[in-house]
Amino acid sequence: MPKTVPCFAATVWHRLKKKAELDQQHWHCLTESMWSEVPAVQVLAWRMLNRLRNESWAADNLDMLYLTDETLAWAKATGDHENDGSVDLHRDCNGAILQNGDTVVLTKSLDVKGSTLNARLGTVVKNIRLVADNTEQIEGKIEGQTIVILTKYLRKQNEKQ
Repeated sequence: MPKTVPCFAATVWHRLKKKAELDQQHWHCLTESMWSEVPAVQVLAWRMLNRLRNESWAADNLDMLYLTDETLAWAKATGDHENDGSVDLHRDCNGAILQNGDTVVLTKSLDVKGSTLNARLGTVVKNIRLVADNTEQIEGKIEGQTIVILTKYLRKQNEKQ
Protein backbone atom coordinates (compact mmCIF):
# COMPACT_ATOMS: atom_id res chain seq x y z
CA MET A 1 0.00 0.00 0.00
CA PRO A 2 1.23 3.49 -0.75
CA LYS A 3 2.31 5.56 2.23
CA THR A 4 0.89 8.86 0.94
CA VAL A 5 -1.78 10.21 3.29
CA PRO A 6 -3.78 13.35 2.53
CA CYS A 7 -4.22 16.07 5.17
CA PHE A 8 -7.77 16.91 6.30
CA ALA A 9 -9.67 19.46 8.32
CA ALA A 10 -11.00 18.16 11.64
CA THR A 11 -14.62 18.08 10.44
CA VAL A 12 -13.69 15.98 7.42
CA TRP A 13 -11.54 13.67 9.56
CA HIS A 14 -14.46 13.00 11.94
CA ARG A 15 -16.70 12.11 9.02
CA LEU A 16 -14.06 9.82 7.54
CA LYS A 17 -13.67 8.02 10.87
CA LYS A 18 -17.48 7.75 11.22
CA LYS A 19 -17.56 10.04 14.25
CA ALA A 20 -19.90 12.62 12.70
CA GLU A 21 -22.98 12.47 10.53
CA LEU A 22 -22.37 12.61 6.78
CA ASP A 23 -23.60 15.73 5.07
CA GLN A 24 -24.02 14.59 1.48
CA GLN A 25 -23.90 18.19 0.19
CA HIS A 26 -20.41 18.57 1.64
CA TRP A 27 -19.12 15.63 -0.40
CA HIS A 28 -20.12 16.85 -3.88
CA CYS A 29 -16.45 17.85 -4.24
CA LEU A 30 -15.78 14.14 -4.85
CA THR A 31 -17.21 14.62 -8.33
CA GLU A 32 -13.99 16.44 -9.24
CA SER A 33 -11.45 15.02 -6.81
CA MET A 34 -12.14 11.42 -7.84
CA TRP A 35 -10.20 12.16 -11.06
CA SER A 36 -7.01 12.97 -9.14
CA GLU A 37 -3.88 11.07 -10.13
CA VAL A 38 -2.89 10.71 -6.45
CA PRO A 39 -3.83 7.18 -5.28
CA ALA A 40 -4.62 8.33 -1.72
CA VAL A 41 -7.18 10.82 -3.06
CA GLN A 42 -8.66 8.15 -5.34
CA VAL A 43 -9.01 5.77 -2.37
CA LEU A 44 -10.66 8.44 -0.25
CA ALA A 45 -13.08 9.31 -3.06
CA TRP A 46 -13.95 5.65 -3.64
CA ARG A 47 -14.57 5.01 0.08
CA MET A 48 -16.72 8.11 0.56
CA LEU A 49 -18.69 7.52 -2.63
CA ASN A 50 -19.41 4.01 -1.35
CA ARG A 51 -20.75 5.41 1.92
CA LEU A 52 -22.95 7.80 -0.05
CA ARG A 53 -23.97 5.25 -2.69
CA ASN A 54 -27.67 5.66 -1.82
CA GLU A 55 -27.48 9.15 -3.34
CA SER A 56 -27.92 9.02 -7.12
CA TRP A 57 -25.03 11.42 -7.84
CA ALA A 58 -22.66 9.31 -5.74
CA ALA A 59 -23.75 6.05 -7.37
CA ASP A 60 -23.26 7.58 -10.82
CA ASN A 61 -19.77 8.79 -9.92
CA LEU A 62 -18.87 5.44 -8.41
CA ASP A 63 -19.86 3.76 -11.67
CA MET A 64 -17.57 6.10 -13.61
CA LEU A 65 -14.59 5.88 -11.25
CA TYR A 66 -11.71 3.74 -12.51
CA LEU A 67 -9.04 2.46 -10.12
CA THR A 68 -6.08 0.21 -10.86
CA ASP A 69 -6.24 -3.23 -9.24
CA GLU A 70 -3.66 -2.19 -6.63
CA THR A 71 -5.50 1.02 -5.72
CA LEU A 72 -8.86 -0.78 -5.59
CA ALA A 73 -7.37 -3.39 -3.23
CA TRP A 74 -6.11 -0.55 -1.01
CA ALA A 75 -9.55 1.10 -1.09
CA LYS A 76 -11.26 -2.17 -0.10
CA ALA A 77 -8.73 -2.98 2.65
CA THR A 78 -10.89 -1.50 5.41
CA GLY A 79 -14.01 -3.42 4.39
CA ASP A 80 -15.87 -0.12 4.68
CA HIS A 81 -17.55 -0.63 1.32
CA GLU A 82 -19.49 -3.59 2.76
CA ASN A 83 -21.22 -1.39 5.34
CA ASP A 84 -23.84 1.29 5.03
CA GLY A 85 -23.05 4.92 5.60
CA SER A 86 -24.03 4.86 9.27
CA VAL A 87 -21.72 6.50 11.77
CA ASP A 88 -20.45 5.41 15.15
CA LEU A 89 -21.75 8.02 17.58
CA HIS A 90 -22.32 7.95 21.30
CA ARG A 91 -26.04 8.47 21.92
CA ASP A 92 -28.05 8.67 25.13
CA CYS A 93 -31.25 6.73 25.85
CA ASN A 94 -33.24 9.30 23.85
CA GLY A 95 -30.93 9.25 20.84
CA ALA A 96 -29.26 12.60 21.55
CA ILE A 97 -25.63 12.75 20.45
CA LEU A 98 -23.13 12.85 23.32
CA GLN A 99 -19.79 14.65 23.21
CA ASN A 100 -16.77 14.89 25.48
CA GLY A 101 -17.46 17.38 28.27
CA ASP A 102 -21.26 16.98 28.23
CA THR A 103 -23.32 16.72 31.39
CA VAL A 104 -25.63 13.72 31.70
CA VAL A 105 -28.24 12.45 34.17
CA LEU A 106 -28.65 8.80 35.16
CA THR A 107 -32.03 7.35 34.21
CA LYS A 108 -31.58 4.26 36.40
CA SER A 109 -29.93 3.51 39.74
CA LEU A 110 -26.73 1.59 39.10
CA ASP A 111 -24.58 -0.59 41.35
CA VAL A 112 -20.93 -0.02 40.47
CA LYS A 113 -19.05 -3.29 40.03
CA GLY A 114 -16.06 -3.72 42.37
CA SER A 115 -17.26 -0.90 44.60
CA THR A 116 -19.77 -0.15 47.32
CA LEU A 117 -20.87 2.90 45.34
CA ASN A 118 -24.49 3.05 44.24
CA ALA A 119 -25.16 5.65 41.56
CA ARG A 120 -28.74 6.74 42.12
CA LEU A 121 -31.39 7.66 39.57
CA GLY A 122 -31.14 11.37 38.75
CA THR A 123 -27.43 11.64 39.60
CA VAL A 124 -25.78 14.35 37.48
CA VAL A 125 -22.45 13.40 35.87
CA LYS A 126 -20.49 16.39 34.59
CA ASN A 127 -17.67 16.55 32.06
CA ILE A 128 -18.06 13.04 30.64
CA ARG A 129 -15.46 11.35 28.42
CA LEU A 130 -16.48 9.16 25.51
CA VAL A 131 -14.99 5.67 25.39
CA ALA A 132 -13.24 5.72 22.02
CA ASP A 133 -13.72 2.10 20.96
CA ASN A 134 -17.23 1.52 22.36
CA THR A 135 -20.13 3.84 21.52
CA GLU A 136 -22.27 2.28 24.25
CA GLN A 137 -20.01 3.49 27.07
CA ILE A 138 -18.88 6.78 28.60
CA GLU A 139 -16.63 7.56 31.55
CA GLY A 140 -17.66 9.93 34.29
CA LYS A 141 -16.96 10.76 37.92
CA ILE A 142 -19.48 10.02 40.62
CA GLU A 143 -18.50 10.84 44.21
CA GLY A 144 -14.91 11.33 43.07
CA GLN A 145 -14.69 7.88 41.50
CA THR A 146 -14.29 7.46 37.72
CA ILE A 147 -16.67 4.82 36.42
CA VAL A 148 -17.82 3.49 33.06
CA ILE A 149 -21.53 4.01 32.41
CA LEU A 150 -23.63 2.49 29.65
CA THR A 151 -25.21 5.15 27.46
CA LYS A 152 -28.61 3.41 27.60
CA TYR A 153 -28.83 4.40 31.29
CA LEU A 154 -28.34 8.14 30.86
CA ARG A 155 -29.76 11.16 29.13
CA LYS A 156 -28.05 14.34 28.09
CA GLN A 157 -28.83 17.24 30.38
CA ASN A 158 -30.33 20.28 28.72
CA GLU A 159 -27.97 23.25 28.35
CA LYS A 160 -30.29 25.54 30.37
CA GLN A 161 -30.36 23.42 33.52
